Amino acid sequence: MLIVAILVKATSEGPVIFKQTRLGMNGKEFTMYKFRSMCVGAEKSGVYSDSKDMRVTKVGRVIRATSLDELPQLVNILKGEMSFVGPRPPLTYHPWRFSEYTAEQRKMFDVRPGITGWAQVNGRKDVEWHHRIELNCWYVENISLLLDIKIMFMTVFKVLKNEGNENKGATVEARPEVKAEEKTEEKV
Repeated sequence: MLIVAILVKATSEGPVIFKQTRLGMNGKEFTMYKFRSMCVGAEKSGVYSDSKDMRVTKVGRVIRATSLDELPQLVNILKGEMSFVGPRPPLTYHPWRFSEYTAEQRKMFDVRPGITGWAQVNGRKDVEWHHRIELNCWYVENISLLLDIKIMFMTVFKVLKNEGNENKGATVEARPEVKAEEKTEEKV
């Protein structure tokens, strides 16, 4: 972690650690830590990034590809805000606010969020948010030590292959009930 911190600081201006408010267990907001992989203020330009994104620093490309940018979340685990395995904590506003999740979708907030999870080993960033939430809820309903061990091993292979670690574009469609409302409005 010290080597990564030195590389981040030596190659780009700004803090070493990127702090971001996320939704944790029971929808409680917490500050999640990552090594900064983008230029300062990059979030103002959007949520998604890909391999050609100019906001990502040279060191940032490497630490993202190897998932080393996630290491500071060990502090979140020590603070009791996260776990090694669990649903990844979403942003407070993306894909939507906590109050906008359905009762079924909120099941994913019944456990601590994780550094890795069932949705990450089943598509990672390629998975559309509705399906990602379904995978997270399935995990919560089927949680076990054996499943966590399986996810940890699958994570190692996914990271080594750098599989599913690049956004292909927006992965949020309108919620089903919003789509239905839009269709009704179009007919009027």
